[in-house]
Amino acid sequence: MTTSYSPPSHDAPGVTSPLEILKVSATSKPVAVAGAIAGVVRTQKRVEVQAIGAGAINQAIKAIAISRGYVAPGGLDLVCIPSFIDISIDGEERTGIRLVVEVR
Repeated sequence: MTTSYSPPSHDAPGVTSPLEILKVSATSKPVAVAGAIAGVVRTQKRVEVQAIGAGAINQAIKAIAISRGYVAPGGLDLVCIPSFIDISIDGEERTGIRLVVEVR
């Protein structure tokens, strides 16, 4: 079962837009992921980061911490909302982490 999270829209009451999804692996470079997070957050106010496995989650968390520094000079403060997600990969169900990053 795949769960879905739709945070409230910052644009209009009752209207939600689909979240941009960034998939992070254990070999992802945190600085590159941080740049992607910052870019999406600046334009859409939120982004979903998905990771499966300890190494990928580690890289994702580092990227979120770095991205906070990227957007802070522009007056944006980021928060992270973690949850579990079930993902089907090659017909096999895997449990991962979904990190919704949005402007506070």
